[in-house]
Amino acid sequence: MFKVLFFFLIVLALGFGFSWLADRPGSLSILWEGQLIEMSLMVAATLILAFVALIMLTWWIVRTIWTSPHSVNRYFRARKRDRGYQALSTGLIAAGAGNAILARKMSARARGLIRADQEPLIVVLEAQAALIEGRNEEARRLFQQMADDPETRELGLRGLYVEASRLGAHEAARQYAETAAETAPYLPWAAKATLEHRCRAGNWDDAIRLLEQQRVAHVLDRSEAERLKAVLLTAKAQDQLDAEPAAARDNALKALKLSKTLVPAAIVAARAYLRDDNVRKASSVLEQIWKLDPHPEIARAYVRARSGDSAVDRLKKAEKLEGLKPNNLESLLIVAEAALDAKDFVKARAKAEAAARMDSRERVYLLLADIEEAETGDQGRIRHWLAQALKAPRDATWVADGHVSNKWLPMSPVTGRLDAFEWKAPFDQPDGRIEDGRTNPAEEALRSLPPVATRIEPDHDVNDVIDVTPEPEAVTPAAEKSASDTDATVTPIKRAEPRQAKEEVIAEPFFGRPPDDPGVKDPLQSQPEPKTRLKLF
Repeated sequence: MFKVLFFFLIVLALGFGFSWLADRPGSLSILWEGQLIEMSLMVAATLILAFVALIMLTWWIVRTIWTSPHSVNRYFRARKRDRGYQALSTGLIAAGAGNAILARKMSARARGLIRADQEPLIVVLEAQAALIEGRNEEARRLFQQMADDPETRELGLRGLYVEASRLGAHEAARQYAETAAETAPYLPWAAKATLEHRCRAGNWDDAIRLLEQQRVAHVLDRSEAERLKAVLLTAKAQDQLDAEPAAARDNALKALKLSKTLVPAAIVAARAYLRDDNVRKASSVLEQIWKLDPHPEIARAYVRARSGDSAVDRLKKAEKLEGLKPNNLESLLIVAEAALDAKDFVKARAKAEAAARMDSRERVYLLLADIEEAETGDQGRIRHWLAQALKAPRDATWVADGHVSNKWLPMSPVTGRLDAFEWKAPFDQPDGRIEDGRTNPAEEALRSLPPVATRIEPDHDVNDVIDVTPEPEAVTPAAEKSASDTDATVTPIKRAEPRQAKEEVIAEPFFGRPPDDPGVKDPLQSQPEPKTRLKLF
C-alpha cells in the first residue's frame, strides 16, 4: 500500500514539474567544444529524466547478472526447504493419525532436506514415530535431547513426564513436573501435577506459593485462584487444628474471606474458637455462613457448640437458626431433630412433616420413623415411614468423581483434582422419586399413614366368652324407709344390658399378604370353625 502511494506521489510530482515548465517557456544553450547546442527547457528536462532512467536500468541489469549465481542457489535452497517442511507437515499429521510407517518415512525425508539443528520439529516427529512403533527407549532419549535444548525444553519435559507416568515412575514424573513448573509456571499440566503432589504430601505452603505463581502468570483468573487458595488454606487449617488452634483459626478465617460459602472453613474456624472457649465468636461465624448457605453440618456444629447444653437449650438454638433462615428444609430438620431429643414430639412431628412436604428426602422419612418409634412405638407406622425412605431420593453428601465421602476433603482421591468435592446426591440414584405420582409424595405418605394400633391386654383368655351382665345394685333398708316417708315413687333399678361383644378384625399386614408376613395367620388356612375373638368396648 505504501509503495503504491509512493509511486503515485512521484508521478504526481513529475506531472506538476512538467506543467510548471510548460507554463514558463524558455531555451537552453550549451557551448561545448566550439559547438552551440540550443533546446527548450522541456526538451532538456525530458532528456535528463531519460538519462537517469537509463542509468537505473543499466545498474539493475548489471546487478542481476552479478548476483545471479547466488539468486539461483537461494532459489533451489528455498525450494528444498519448502519440500522439507512439506514432508515434516505430512509426517506430523501421520504421527497424529497413528500411521507409523508414513511418519517414519516423512521423518527421514525431512531430515535429508532440512538440518535437524535448524528445525527442532524433526526431533519431535522422530520421537512421536518412535512412540507409535513402541520404541520407548529411543523416544525417551529424544525427549531428553529436547529437554537439554532451551528452545524445546518444555516439550521435552512434557514428553518425559508422560512416559514416566505411563511406566508408573511417579517420583520421576513428579521431578519432571516440578522442574517444568519452576521454570514455566504458566504450563497447566506441570502446575496441576505439582500442585496435586504437594497436596497429597501436605505441603500446603508450597502449594499456595505455586498457586500464586499461576495467578501472576495469568494461568488462572482471579475468582478461580481465590477459590483454590481458600481450599488450600482450609486444608492447612484442618491439619493445624489439633496442634495449633490459633493458626488454624487464622487460616480458616482467611479462607472465608476468599470464599464466603466454604462450609468446611467455617466449621474449622468455629472449632478453633471453641478450643479457646469462645462460644460467641464460634456461633457468629456459623450464623454468618448459615445465612448464605444453610448446611446440615453447620446446623449440627451450631446446635452442639456448647457441650454442657441440655436438650431444651439445643432446641432453642435450633429455633434461632430457623429464625435466621425461615422456610428452609435444613432449618425445619434441625428443629425437628432437636425437638425429638427434647421429647417435644408435637413440634418434632410438625416440623418433620413440613420438611417432608417441602422436599421428600430419605433423611426426612427416617426422622419421622424415629419420632414414631419414640412417641408411639407402633411398628406399623414405623415400617410405613421406612418404606417411604426406601423410595425417596438419597440425601446429599460429599461427592467427588463418583467417590462418596462422609467428610470434606480438599482434593479428589480418584483423580487428584483440587476442590472436587460437592455437596449433592450420589449418582447411583436419579434426582426424584422412583414412583412418581401426580400428587405430592409427602401428602400421599401422610394420607396412607395407618392409625395407631390399640394395644389389647385382656385378663382372661380371648377364646372364653365373658359374661358382661352387671350385678343389680342393692337397695339398703334405710333407703327404702326414706323413700316411703317421702311417698316418692322409687323406680326400680334396671339391669344393665350386656354390652355386645365386637368381633375383632384381624388387620392386614403392611408388608405383603399372608403367609408372606411371619407372625400373621392366614385366615384362608385357619380352622373350619374358628373361635370368635371378643373384646370389650
